[in-house]
Amino acid sequence: MNAVATAAAAPVGHEPMDREFIDQHQIVERYLLGKLPPRGVADFERVIRENPALIDQTGLSERVHRAVRLIEVSGQPELWAEKPRRLWEKPVFVATLGGALLIALIGVAVFSSRLSDAESRIQKLERVALERPIDPVSSRRVLTVVPSRTGPPAAPMFSMGSNGAELVEIKTDLSWSKAKAFRVEIGRSNQGMVALLHNVLKDSNGNLRMALNSTAFGPGTYNVSIEGLDWRGQPSPAAWASFEVVAHRSPR
Repeated sequence: MNAVATAAAAPVGHEPMDREFIDQHQIVERYLLGKLPPRGVADFERVIRENPALIDQTGLSERVHRAVRLIEVSGQPELWAEKPRRLWEKPVFVATLGGALLIALIGVAVFSSRLSDAESRIQKLERVALERPIDPVSSRRVLTVVPSRTGPPAAPMFSMGSNGAELVEIKTDLSWSKAKAFRVEIGRSNQGMVALLHNVLKDSNGNLRMALNSTAFGPGTYNVSIEGLDWRGQPSPAAWASFEVVAHRSPR
């Protein structure tokens, strides 16, 4: 058993802690090694505060200096030196992160607002598409159309709806066709079929008649395909036409 360990068994605090007591019980060594009981630590620190000269007399100052030099030689940071902070512990990082979060929250709020507005507009459009009111006809007109016999036309042949809701009676000249009954398909350009009419007969003048309400169609270009039906009801391409529906405001 070494001297420090033997001295550790000696009582501390039952006698006045003076220079002789400190040396006899190896108080300095036990303090530095952390082997003093709490009462002994408190007494020793109180004595040092009251008698600062004991720091040099007991060799405490020299031991601390040697320990500091040893730490410096080893390359370890000084005990009182501030430990290097990690990136996320630095104020600049915290400030930058806070700014980024604030910008993100503002962006989310703006996006949510725009998304809510977009959803509201979509719901209104869906209601309009489902209800699609047919406006009362404010005008009527008759058009005679000479269809293409070689394929769909490159541009609309006529337009409707520019002056509000109107009923347009279309007379398609098919006097040259031997067929008497026809199948008519109306489709929106680059979308899909809108109407399919079977067994439409031409009149005595050879015209195929159709009457269309402009408000029954959404704005856009529509292609008309006309097929002649033989005595067995088999269709064969006969003619093509196209028209444009112009958007207009419904009366309120």
